[in-house]
Amino acid sequence: MSAKTIWNIDSTHTNVEFAVRHLMIASVKGRFGDVKGTVELDLAHPAAARVDVTIDVASIDTRNADRDAHLRSADFFETEKYPELHYVSRKVEVLADGTFKVVGDLTIRGVTREVPLHATLEGAGADPWGGQRAGFSATGKINRGDFGLTWNKALETGGVVVGDEVKLSFEVELVQAAALAAA
Repeated sequence: MSAKTIWNIDSTHTNVEFAVRHLMIASVKGRFGDVKGTVELDLAHPAAARVDVTIDVASIDTRNADRDAHLRSADFFETEKYPELHYVSRKVEVLADGTFKVVGDLTIRGVTREVPLHATLEGAGADPWGGQRAGFSATGKINRGDFGLTWNKALETGGVVVGDEVKLSFEVELVQAAALAAA
């Protein structure tokens, strides 16, 4: 029998990535390097999980310093005023195929919207140092305009420089921290 425990995100083994259309012809990908958070989780009863993740927006990396600076500016994330992205789950549903639908609230630039994620438990077990670890992957998408990320330029050929849909991808490794007291 498992018990609900707190798991910390291992930021050195976690990837939070995004992809958005550029010039209507290709996708540009980026990542956030500074991710922190906890998951309250009983692996035997994942529907009772609670996810709380904070991302430092200044840690954005698209492999282009000028683009990263633009994304940190008031045209996009305005990191001086809104330094973090925050996601808190409201419910977790276990689907028939054993995967999960995590429904939570994502806050970007002071705007909070419901964002569902499709998640998979990739594995769990002991690590070589006597701890317990679990790995999850998750995907989702948002419309950046819903969060006030509306900067764009029209193209002479039609369309725009930056697409509205942003695809999200998470590869998260958790480290068990402590058991929670029974309620």
